[in-house]
Amino acid sequence: MPTLQGRLGTADLSAATNTTLYTCPASTFTVCTVNVVNRGATAANIRIAICDTSTPGDDEYIEYDVSLAAKGVLERTGLVVDAGKLVVVRSSAVSVNAVVYGIETPIA
Repeated sequence: MPTLQGRLGTADLSAATNTTLYTCPASTFTVCTVNVVNRGATAANIRIAICDTSTPGDDEYIEYDVSLAAKGVLERTGLVVDAGKLVVVRSSAVSVNAVVYGIETPIA
């Protein structure tokens, strides 16, 4: 399997909805960064999880209801996602988008 690098997923988030931003393929691990951008005029609460399903458990969040100021950016770097895991994001408001970028590496 070739190595994939660069932008791995994007989403324009709906309010109060879990959105799967990225799923790590089988037999692969990924090192990535997640950026969340609030394009709106008011703050939004942001959640990010690395999880087994599209509905994160309480123990799978790496950010939970972090207040993201209007026109602000939340960035999490150096995330390692193992095979089959999902990066799931959620916003309390519209006008928020998320981007995950990094490198997928096959497990030898």
